[in-house]
Amino acid sequence: MMRLPDSKALMYTVCGASLACAVILSAAYGFDGELREKGTVPMPAAAMLSIAPTSIAARAAVVYDPITKQILFAKNADMQWPLASLTKLMTADTVLSLSSENTVVTITPEDLKPDGDWGFKPGEQWSLHDLLTFGLVVSSNDAMAAAANAAPGDVISAMNHRAQELGLTQTYFSNPTGLDVDLETAGAYGSAHDVAVLAATFLAEHPALFEATTASSMTITSKEGDIVYAKSTDVPLLNIPGLIGAKTGYTDLAGGNLVAAFDLGINHPLIVVVLGSTVDGRFTDMQTLIAATRAELSQ
Repeated sequence: MMRLPDSKALMYTVCGASLACAVILSAAYGFDGELREKGTVPMPAAAMLSIAPTSIAARAAVVYDPITKQILFAKNADMQWPLASLTKLMTADTVLSLSSENTVVTITPEDLKPDGDWGFKPGEQWSLHDLLTFGLVVSSNDAMAAAANAAPGDVISAMNHRAQELGLTQTYFSNPTGLDVDLETAGAYGSAHDVAVLAATFLAEHPALFEATTASSMTITSKEGDIVYAKSTDVPLLNIPGLIGAKTGYTDLAGGNLVAAFDLGINHPLIVVVLGSTVDGRFTDMQTLIAATRAELSQ
């Protein structure tokens, strides 16, 4: 397993434009206005729910409150694990920091090399917004690769810099899709706690894009009129009350990963992450954690 270099394993300095602004200041979800101008992002003090870790199959999991920055449930929360397509949240966040969502992207043969064929063809032109949305909703590797390849500069370096900026000490990216590099090396690594912070940040900064993942399917149209359609990978979660958005991930090395945001109450989102479950077990684990959290916190 790829590990962070020692220098990346340290807690990182956070400026006003990073986690504090991204997560805490989002008026749309009622985050408070506390600002850490300098210092580190510590592991939040635990206010644990009485959920048995053995009740879920996942190797690691957290229930995270982005308003209080508390972990309400933890199972191996800081264990580094392959992220699979949860990587696409960071890819979308980074690409949007480098390019306008109105950018027109031309598909190249290089974009179509990652596993999976969603029907894109070389030479087609698509809006960056549509590619990123499609990449998140249906977990399209070629759509996300095209978006990343069209962005200026070194996107992977920018993704790793963003991880440092957010204090994600167990997180490291090698590609924009999260696909395994080989039989022993994943395309990205992170912890359940890191993914929760990343998802909270993404929800705060790109709420419409995250919320688009609650659609059961998606159709996009190129500038030439070509149409691509696919079903959402989040379908097993779409009947959960208060679901805000979710992202799936699966590779041979990662197993089944899933992150979801749901409203506990008005303007009170919670983030739930499961890593290292199975294809179907990740959805069962997620439903178990959300139901248990609702039952306990509503008492």
